[in-house]
Order: sequence, then C-alpha cells, then structure tokens
Amino acid sequence: CTFSSYEEVYSIAKELKELGIKYFRAGAYKGRTNPYSFQGLQDEGIEILLKIKEELGLCIVTELLTIDQVKKYGNLIDVIQIGSRNMFNYELLKEVGKTNSLVLLKRSFGATYKEWLLASEYILKEGNHNVILCERGIRSFNSEETRNVLDIQAVPYIKNNSKLPIIVDPSHASGEAYIVESMSKASLVAGSDGLIIEVH
Repeated sequence: CTFSSYEEVYSIAKELKELGIKYFRAGAYKGRTNPYSFQGLQDEGIEILLKIKEELGLCIVTELLTIDQVKKYGNLIDVIQIGSRNMFNYELLKEVGKTNSLVLLKRSFGATYKEWLLASEYILKEGNHNVILCERGIRSFNSEETRNVLDIQAVPYIKNNSKLPIIVDPSHASGEAYIVESMSKASLVAGSDGLIIEVH
C-alpha cells in the first residue's frame, strides 16, 4: 500500500515499466485502522511519486485523504484514489469532482451498490466524469481466513446499472497472495475493465 524510500519505490516502478505497466499505484498518505501503524511519507512521498512519474513516464495513482491534499496535489497526479474509508466523505468527493484527474473510487467494505453509485454521483455532479469504480472486497464472516470477501457479482451489477468502468482489487479483498490469481481471472470473466494488484 505504501513505501518507505525513493530507492524502494523506484526499483518496483522500474520493473513494472519494463513489463509494460502504465499505471503505478503507491501510497504517500495511508489511512490506517491502527493509529500507531506507519502512515506513509506524506508530502515527501508525493514528491517522490512525482519524480518517479517524470523519470519513468508512468501514470501515478495515489490516495488523497483530505480536501487540502486534493487542492494541493489533485491536478498533479494522474489518478486520485478515494479509499474505502473515505467513500462516505462527501465533502472530499465534491472537492475531487472539481479536479481534472481520473478518480478511482473504492467501494467501502460495508457499502451497498446503491450507496457506492451515489458516492460516485457526488464526483460526477461537480463536473468530473472521469470516475472508475473499484471493488475491493466486503466485510464478512471470514476475517481470520481472508481479509475480506471479493464481491464478484458487483461487476455485472455495475455493468448493468451504470456507465462507469469498474476494476477489481483482488489483493485487498483476499489478503493472501495465493488467492489473487484465481480471483483476477474470475474478475475478468465477470467483465471487469481492469485489475489493481499488489506487487511489492
């Protein structure tokens, strides 16, 4: 989700570039459930990502947590990620709607499809129509075995009830590397427009 140095993130980004990847996601600001966990390099992290963008020509995807961050960096990065915890942060969604950047709107782990689509409307209503929805797993009974449960049927539902593209994040859904490949395949079969996968 996040990184701790320029050297670390550059080595990963360079390898992905060589594989033909065009969009690189890394967290400079990282909202955590545990307030004592590493929260990212913050502003320094954004500067590193912008340097990576310039050096390698990759499009940068990163999460912004506050209105101030959006005002400062919203039009400098290529894709603003709105994380699961902020899907219901309507003032933040409005501010993101004023930017020209692509917006990756992750579904909250407790959100219904309707709530998710209405959250996207807060962005669209402000004039930014470059919204990508991201299914990243919902909370269930299996928290000890897997991180979340990937809701595959979200993909055909969104396809049938929205014109927005949808991608799937099988890494955050499962929390286990051995599950990612099969869930990636299932997501694409279900009609997903893309995948966001942890690689570090």
